[in-house]
Amino acid sequence: MIIIFGLNIEAMQTINIIAHTDDPLQIKAINAVLKAFKIKFSISKTNDLDPEFVAMIKKGQKEIKDGKGIKITLDELENLCK
Repeated sequence: MIIIFGLNIEAMQTINIIAHTDDPLQIKAINAVLKAFKIKFSISKTNDLDPEFVAMIKKGQKEIKDGKGIKITLDELENLCK
């Protein structure tokens, strides 16, 4: 029996591990660890974010790029949140 990421893995058992990576080097490190243990694996990239939320963020980024954003100070932001 091999214990990886706190999960018990018995021979020929398939498990799913979700890794929330911040940078491509982390994915390479996970690959290296699994290869070192001679564990067969596959990677699928998913995006669990709500498509409406992603569209809203992209729209806001475009508006800022087009000069439609407004600038406020940190103090003004804190006052808005009170």
